Amino acid sequence: MKTKGIKNYLNSFGKYVVKQARTNLTKGNKNATKDLYNSIGFKISSKRNSFTIQFSMDSYGKFVDKGVSGTEKKRSYKDYKGKTVTSPFKYTSKQPPTSIIEKWIKTRGIRGRVDKDWKGAGNRGGQFIKDKSLAFLIARKIKIKGVQGISFFQRPLELGMKRFGDELLEVISDDLIKVLKVK
Repeated sequence: MKTKGIKNYLNSFGKYVVKQARTNLTKGNKNATKDLYNSIGFKISSKRNSFTIQFSMDSYGKFVDKGVSGTEKKRSYKDYKGKTVTSPFKYTSKQPPTSIIEKWIKTRGIRGRVDKDWKGAGNRGGQFIKDKSLAFLIARKIKIKGVQGISFFQRPLELGMKRFGDELLEVISDDLIKVLKVK
């Protein structure tokens, strides 16, 4: 069976979802190192007249997409059906690694200062604190409050399914007509 139309359709769908997901990362200001951005892709595979499209990205992309609940606050995201869903991920006893937060701090150019009015500051008020200390404080805050999901992948998947859904039946019927004419 010739299924060139279906394969082209899935290829267009995959390109659309990947492009929109990358755009959402950039708009959501979640593109500091471009690692996640560059890792988003798709692959089409076929077996005996059936096709599968698989999307891929760095493993931490699911946490950015769906969020992570903290110990004190639940986080949510909008799934590909448009429903608000509680994140399946949560912090319990561990917090994010400070080494990753420290790398993020350096990439973003963030500097921490001790507040002049803070009682524990003593004579150090207004001085910069070390990146490692700032990373620890941020990681602790993330553990408590979690990370809100931005649905950077779920939303394009929803829009892509709406946009390409009607066209699928048309593509399938065109392919079937071509096959029937050949026989």
